Amino acid sequence: MINYGKQSIDRTDLKKVKFALKSDFLTSGPKVNEFEKAFAKKTSSKYAIAVCNGTTALHLACLAVGIKEGDEVIATPMTFAASVNCILYCGGKPVFVDIKEENGLIDETKIEEKITKKTKAIIPVHYTGLSCNLSEIKRIAKRHKLIVIEDACHALGGRYKNSKIGSCKYSDMACFSFHPVKHITTGEGGMITTNSRELYEKLKILRNHGITKNPKQFVNKSDGPWYHEMQELGYNYRITDFQCALGLNQLKRLETFVRKRRKIADKYTKTFEDDKNIEIIKQSKDVLNPHHLYIIKVKDKKIRLELFNHLKKNNIFCQVHYIPVYWHPYYKKLGYKKGLCKQAETFYEKIISIPIYPDLKKTEQNKVINTIKQFFKK
Repeated sequence: MINYGKQSIDRTDLKKVKFALKSDFLTSGPKVNEFEKAFAKKTSSKYAIAVCNGTTALHLACLAVGIKEGDEVIATPMTFAASVNCILYCGGKPVFVDIKEENGLIDETKIEEKITKKTKAIIPVHYTGLSCNLSEIKRIAKRHKLIVIEDACHALGGRYKNSKIGSCKYSDMACFSFHPVKHITTGEGGMITTNSRELYEKLKILRNHGITKNPKQFVNKSDGPWYHEMQELGYNYRITDFQCALGLNQLKRLETFVRKRRKIADKYTKTFEDDKNIEIIKQSKDVLNPHHLYIIKVKDKKIRLELFNHLKKNNIFCQVHYIPVYWHPYYKKLGYKKGLCKQAETFYEKIISIPIYPDLKKTEQNKVINTIKQFFKK
């Protein structure tokens, strides 16, 4: 069986996790801080805050900048629901902007027409690992005094122009996921990077029930060394030490993981770029795509379904990323209707994510390629 994505765990990962499990701290211990510092260094950001998954990273980022009921946030429909749900969690309203059909990224040229007096932030998603046009998005945000929160869950190890994704050169915060199919894994886990000390302190408190133990932050007089204060309505979004031990070891192999992913992607591209039955995602020259996903596009949804089933029959389990968010029943109940983002809807009906992960063998990739070619020879 060949899946579209899969974690890569080696003996050193197991050794580090075992060591953490035998330590004095299983959670809220030194490995969390160590992982955060290593991640900040790796992404060239000032601060990093580890949380229990990518969804909580997005939620806390929205909370930290004060998104609330009545606020509007610019979002893309071509993403996992979590990228947009985080707005709803805070009482905000998602405002969908259509994508560029050639690559699935939010169309920055259509953002300003959706901005109103209620708009508070923009959440661009680096779809498949290919980064959005961040410099233009930052220019728009600056003009309208908006927050930019990068959903970088697909893009760890990537670059935009001369900056690392996660450096927050063009944003206020960037959010990452460590789900098993991502570039590194902690089982479940996430991270927020920022260069703002104020946001960093806010995020730390919100991650831990809204509680601080820092005497410099106390509102009331301390009763003793045990004293702490709940100053915000926060959440238990902490991550464990043994997860962070795994994350630390995985982070050391990030460049290797990205190099392997890009090699696999290059082979797919060379194979399919001149195939009349398949269209591939166009890559920008000024970015480095670490390829969380590799997408191929076919003529229409009928062929897509037939190809999907053909691959499945041959034990190749692909996926479709993504159903436009506002097509989901919950969003329909909120009043969103089909036809809202026509490019995204057309794009969705043609796409399949084919297998790409560091441990994908050459023989397995060849099987994927040959099975796809076999389908179109019928």
